[in-house]
Amino acid sequence: MTASADRRRPTREQWRDYARTGDLAARDGLVAAYLDLASSLARRFANRGEPLDDLVQVASLALVKAVDRFDPELGFEFSTFATRTVLGELKRHFRDKGWALRAPRRVQELYLEINQQVESLSQALGRSPTVGEIAAATDATEEAVLEAMEAGRSYRSSSIDAPIFGDDTVRDRLGEEDPGFDRVETAALLSDALEVLSERDREILRLRFTEGLTQSEIAERLGISQMHVSRLLAASLERLRIRMQDREGL
Repeated sequence: MTASADRRRPTREQWRDYARTGDLAARDGLVAAYLDLASSLARRFANRGEPLDDLVQVASLALVKAVDRFDPELGFEFSTFATRTVLGELKRHFRDKGWALRAPRRVQELYLEINQQVESLSQALGRSPTVGEIAAATDATEEAVLEAMEAGRSYRSSSIDAPIFGDDTVRDRLGEEDPGFDRVETAALLSDALEVLSERDREILRLRFTEGLTQSEIAERLGISQMHVSRLLAASLERLRIRMQDREGL
């Protein structure tokens, strides 16, 4: 990051103004100031089987989420907060979107690491590395490497929209997924995640997202400032996001 880029970064007062007003034009300016950071993080994941344009789009959308969730009163630098958010979304993209069949996260991550190490070892050795050499480079057992390579066959498989019989596609031959499954899983994760919040924080979330009250109405009901409600909501949502990501990875 150059010194000139640093000088163009928004001031803390600009962040406070956006947190107070929620002005969309201000948000666009905040996002634009950090698009170079999002693009830089996306390029870290280049050459892993996903188009760079898609990765930049994922990173840019994550940046918007980071801008909306950032609370300048918590004392963190936005670049630190945004980096964690963008990297998390990029890793989720590979973990959840790139695999045709769901493999455990540890296997997926090892497979991606193997791809990187195979390229590096091939250049260094002047030949394809053995399983033992890959295992040593990734600090994994040979059995784990073989498992990940086998699971990797499900990565980036043929499109389900590809024709198989006449005009029929694989999608046409598949049954429909019950949307209730995702809701049940999400509800279970959310119920567990809410345990990390205080009773007051859970009440604020209920008032905001179940009863549909505005932040001002919540503040009036609880006898606190609207800014305080905004900070509590942002902190609670961030804690829930981290908790649910951790639980999904188990």
